[in-house]
Amino acid sequence: MAKQLSGAGLRGQVAGKTALSTVGITGSGLTYRGYDVKELAEKCQFEEVAYLILKGKLPTEQELADYKARLRSLRGLPQALKDVLERIPKDAHPMDVLRTGCSMLGNLETEENFDQQQDVTDRMLACFPSIICYWYRFTHDGVKIDVETDDDSIGSHFLHMLHGEKPSELHAQVMHVSLILYAEHEFNASTFTARVCASTLSDMHSCVTGAIGSLRGPLHGGANEAAMEMIEGFTSPEHAEEEMLGKLARKEKIMGFGHAIYSDSDPRNEIIKMWSEKLSKDVGDDVLYPVSVRCEEVMWREKKLFCNADFFHASAYNFMGIPTKLFTPIFVMSRLTGWAAHVMEQRADNRIIRPSAEYTGEELRSVPALKDRN
Repeated sequence: MAKQLSGAGLRGQVAGKTALSTVGITGSGLTYRGYDVKELAEKCQFEEVAYLILKGKLPTEQELADYKARLRSLRGLPQALKDVLERIPKDAHPMDVLRTGCSMLGNLETEENFDQQQDVTDRMLACFPSIICYWYRFTHDGVKIDVETDDDSIGSHFLHMLHGEKPSELHAQVMHVSLILYAEHEFNASTFTARVCASTLSDMHSCVTGAIGSLRGPLHGGANEAAMEMIEGFTSPEHAEEEMLGKLARKEKIMGFGHAIYSDSDPRNEIIKMWSEKLSKDVGDDVLYPVSVRCEEVMWREKKLFCNADFFHASAYNFMGIPTKLFTPIFVMSRLTGWAAHVMEQRADNRIIRPSAEYTGEELRSVPALKDRN
């Protein structure tokens, strides 16, 4: 019988060092380079936090203006990449689209040496929203959109391309907050994937493509999509409670609750929950937000499980008219900053990541002749 590892899933195992973030070991529960994520979400725009994560310090007013201008200049897509996006089926998962888009970009604009890593990262940060929106609008609406908008922020750029008009001030602010909350989270599955790839001295596009593949799964980035698919089927808080209790009785997996690191609460949840409530009032919602709150209450009462960052993100995105299938690509647009910063950190002090495994197979044995095998 196989021996059960004490650190199954590498739970509790230290796999490396980072100066980028803390998760679950400070008073706030989450910091980026020493700053509380709650304070960053309250006082900063996403581009400030991206600059912080990637360059190690918060930008000055002029540095922020210059950085935003640089990102705006990098939003366009090569025709060869557009050609590829136009050939991806409408029913493809958008995360597969981003994975393919990132890989194709790497073919067209290959990172030749590590001196280019910051430029390569800026390019991806600027054009990932363009990639996903160009594909979505072409395959779903039959239009070839102009991806070079003049919007001031990445979040506004995304919403403008998606809806064909500039977003409201409220929606632009919520996107800043959402992207900040998702930007970095230590050695999660997708980030660790990126670091393992980086440890082989592979290129940035390969590292990010691998990370996208890891984030695609419902136990990681796909949780917000699963949460939305659940809550949109509930017609009232009472209906939600009845169905949730049934799911728990049947021991069904309920997405958007609990966390591998946090034990009592996810500090990102209370922030996005507040913005989801504001959006709910803005659109006159009287079902989805109350349903979400009741789900949160039931899970805590019955199982002492708290909402993670994904749960109230589902309703927040829905209130802004974002299709459910595009929820996780927004995660990519943000977490790219953390992935790239971890790749840079790995490269700066590298040793190939090669853990050992506990063997659970057969003991050493001889190979029987072909005629003697059953």
